[in-house]
Amino acid sequence: MTEANLATTRLDRRKGFAVNTKIVYTTLVRQNITFNADKSDIELAREEAQSQNTTLHELFRDWLRGLAGRKRRAQEYRALMNELRNVDAGRKFTREEMNERR
Repeated sequence: MTEANLATTRLDRRKGFAVNTKIVYTTLVRQNITFNADKSDIELAREEAQSQNTTLHELFRDWLRGLAGRKRRAQEYRALMNELRNVDAGRKFTREEMNERR
């Protein structure tokens, strides 16, 4: 889903103050993807979807969301590690301290 924001400010001469207007246009972005697969694999996947009381389409969308989520989490992890790169504890920890369980 994408959004386009249009913000405007105008002076309301009758009231003597500025009026802010924000208009948000939301559009659904839909992409079609074509895959090639063996007929037997598709049938087995449909049977699996049916056993889970869902559709093959829903299973695919869930898989795609999971794939995108892993990528997003990896990017967030890298950003956090980049932020913490210059953190200094002020001293070296001993082996026992580093392996200590709390």
